[in-house]
Amino acid sequence: MGALHEGHLSLVRMARRRADCVVVSIFVNPAQFAPNEDFGSYPRTFAADLAALGALNVDLVWAPDVKTMYPKGFATQIVPEGPARAGLEDAFRPHFFCGVATVVAKLLIQCAPDVAIFGEKDYQQLKVLTQLAHDLNLNTRILGAPIMREPDGLALSSRNVYLSARERKAAPALYRVLKTCAQAMTAGRPIAAVLAEGRRHIARAGFTVDYLEARNADTLAPVASPKDGPLRLLVAARIGKTRLIDNVGV
Repeated sequence: MGALHEGHLSLVRMARRRADCVVVSIFVNPAQFAPNEDFGSYPRTFAADLAALGALNVDLVWAPDVKTMYPKGFATQIVPEGPARAGLEDAFRPHFFCGVATVVAKLLIQCAPDVAIFGEKDYQQLKVLTQLAHDLNLNTRILGAPIMREPDGLALSSRNVYLSARERKAAPALYRVLKTCAQAMTAGRPIAAVLAEGRRHIARAGFTVDYLEARNADTLAPVASPKDGPLRLLVAARIGKTRLIDNVGV
């Protein structure tokens, strides 16, 4: 959705290693924002985005306008199930994956890539889009790219610009808690107890916790023990007016 940072640019570099031609789509998709969310204020830095992509020798930037993506009379949407109904992001943003699935399907059809690369920071989204490409027989392989982080561990996000100085100082607590929880689970501590303690630490750092969950890394199904793994820890929490998400493997 633009406002490119080093995390986005890492996707471009990964694409360049895998393909002869690299296309980057930029579209701030209104269909994935609820009325109370930040569509109007979402950062838009198109000129800077083009300069950054030009420096990486991107072959094409596909930046359609809203009328191109949703012309008058547009009446079709994709309503994903499976990982889109895992009780994570969908529990707090029920509109979100319908908007994402519809727009990404359109972008994949328009650009027809052999591979499409998405960051693991939006881990549930990555699983939803992998399922979408498989179920709709799209000739595109979906690949995940590792999360890029600031030196203090905060996952790179376009929404980090919303953080005040105080909030930015507190924000790395999410990653610290994820790492601590992962280590505790690896050491054999009960998952439920570890997660409860992790939620308390996040709250003490100044966040309102939406979720901190341990899930099967492949299906996003709930897990009761490490034997139900591979495991992925996922968190979403709000500080001030900013909602942050993150995840780590166990």
